[in-house]
Amino acid sequence: MEEERDLISRAQAYEPGAFAEIYERFYQGIFNYVFYRVVDEPLAEDLAAEVFVKALEAIDTYTFRGVPFSAWLYRIANNLVTDHFRRKPRNNHLPLEETQVADDESPTDLMERGFTQRELQAALALLTDEQQQVVILKFVDGLSNVEVASVLGKTEGAIKSLQHRALASLGRVLADYAQDGI
Repeated sequence: MEEERDLISRAQAYEPGAFAEIYERFYQGIFNYVFYRVVDEPLAEDLAAEVFVKALEAIDTYTFRGVPFSAWLYRIANNLVTDHFRRKPRNNHLPLEETQVADDESPTDLMERGFTQRELQAALALLTDEQQQVVILKFVDGLSNVEVASVLGKTEGAIKSLQHRALASLGRVLADYAQDGI
């Protein structure tokens, strides 16, 4: 954490190379998060790049609050993705009912059976926006519940609840895919 704090201080002092190091350290995670949300590689590249432009423009306003710097970047990414979908609404978004939980297979079991990235993205697209964000931040990008809570502006308990509902919904969708042979 001290190394990260030093890096941010160097970037705030406009030290040459400091922001390039930030970009190299965090770009892949931000890109993955955006890509799984928008499911369009060129758009994800553009939005991920815009995250770093906005971060550079606002680096002076960043203050340490006991959470990793990446949480601030993910929050910027989340806002950009939200703005993108506000300008262009998604038509394939259908929330799943909580009462149809499949008890026989867990989402982890289904993932281990080798679903393709496309199938997983299609399944994620059927979750609510908040459920998508929790799954992507937690399981794709590897953030802790505290970090996810910071990114989404929620309590850790709310994140645990969202994660539980998201995994149950994802399990149902993937079970349907497996049953239908998709």
